[in-house]
Amino acid sequence: MNLSVLLEGIDVLGISGPADKGMDVTSLCYNSRHCSQNSLFVAVTGLKADGHDYIDDAVRRGAKVVVCERDVPTSPEITQIRVKNGRRALGLLARTFCGDPSSSLVAVGVVGTNGKTTITYILESIFSVAGFCCGVLGTVNYRYSGLKMEAPNTTPESLDLQRILRDMADNGVTHVVAEVSSHAIDLRRVDDCHFDLGIFTNLTQDHLDYHKTMENYYQAKKRFFSEVLPGGGKFRRHSMVVNVDDPWGKRLVREAGAANRPLTFGIEEDAHIRPSSFDLSLNGIKAEIAVGPARFELVSPLIGKFNLSNVLAAVSAAIALRIPVEAICRGVAQMNAVPGRLEKVSGLNQPQVFVDYAHTDDALRRVLESLSPFKKGRIITVFGCGGDRDRGKRPLMGKVATNYSDLTILTSDNPRSEDPLSIIGDIEVGINRQSIPKGSPEELSLGMTGRGYVVIPDRREAIEAAIRSARSSDIVLIAGKGHEDYQIIGANRLHFDDREIAKEILESSFQAD
Repeated sequence: MNLSVLLEGIDVLGISGPADKGMDVTSLCYNSRHCSQNSLFVAVTGLKADGHDYIDDAVRRGAKVVVCERDVPTSPEITQIRVKNGRRALGLLARTFCGDPSSSLVAVGVVGTNGKTTITYILESIFSVAGFCCGVLGTVNYRYSGLKMEAPNTTPESLDLQRILRDMADNGVTHVVAEVSSHAIDLRRVDDCHFDLGIFTNLTQDHLDYHKTMENYYQAKKRFFSEVLPGGGKFRRHSMVVNVDDPWGKRLVREAGAANRPLTFGIEEDAHIRPSSFDLSLNGIKAEIAVGPARFELVSPLIGKFNLSNVLAAVSAAIALRIPVEAICRGVAQMNAVPGRLEKVSGLNQPQVFVDYAHTDDALRRVLESLSPFKKGRIITVFGCGGDRDRGKRPLMGKVATNYSDLTILTSDNPRSEDPLSIIGDIEVGINRQSIPKGSPEELSLGMTGRGYVVIPDRREAIEAAIRSARSSDIVLIAGKGHEDYQIIGANRLHFDDREIAKEILESSFQAD
């Protein structure tokens, strides 16, 4: 692509080296290792690395143009284009280079702490039933037109995002639903996409290692609705769907609603879309949905009140996009299981064992509240907290787990560079405030009775101890990792899948019908 075309809309502060705007750029890169002959390299300042340190490597690999925030000594044959913000420039360049693919797609962004993944799965099913070809970008994977790709980030970097959207459009995709993380919003990854609709699920404590305060966290989420979303919608009735059961959602409607025509949903609060009645069981959800004076019934295989909220979010989005109610109901009923979201891995005559991604105190509370009405014996919860992440939520999760569980087993999650026992110690702070008795693994193996908790740092051993100590009337929740098939210990990423391990132990310990 011609360099002058690429630079349209870019606020250029200065150019050094050959100023040939007529040159042809063959590829766009922000990773120097991906550069080849006649590439344009964008030096992005990251959280752990600075792209300016890799300009020489990009040039050695063939880059002829460098977009940077400061001049860096390099070959006089290289064109350096100085900009104020490399990330902002990368998004604009990527959109132009890839032909602005989102302008031809119906794009839905799902924003919030919890529920994003499940909502994308429900919408994917609704879109499919309605006859649309759907692409999904999220925590589990990126998928479209029979293709599945590993998701290194919930929301891809801006260049990767534009490339994927381009490939989606070229492969017949008409509708895209994307999980939009607060990091992605803050780092400008989605600024140059045309979103038609934004969904706000909720806001609870997470990622404060990055955002520092809940107010900063909220402002990052709000920015999607106040800056990214307005003006992008192809549907003029509503461009914003908000959960008003959440206090942050109510605030969002007040502060960002004017530009986005909000459509609200809720279970407890008065909203545009809400259930007039509902029934929850381990077989799923049955609900009558009220949309103004209109009523319709739907069923879902999902479990729990929090999943009713997720269903309402997807239903509200589909209504905003003018999808027929019949297709909405069939899509909700026929959706595929969501990997690692209250995923049942046990059979008959076995303890009911669920694996869930809950890794915040609010998510853990919602899952345990959903399981509690159905317990006939005990609830046994296995969980840990990720290393090098928000430490403030650790005691909160400890408090929630022991409040709702008869037995809690503290273990490792992805400890990363931290000592697993140090992480567990942070969790115990929230437990000790409640004077919950601590047992030993030996007591557990001998049939520990009564309410309490045990520390077993090895996650496999913890899962095994939970299942082997369970009776067929018990419920076991293995929380924190969900769909993940790895564990990060130090710098090593090792294969580890809670579901595989739980099934293996169940097969050796209980006879399933």
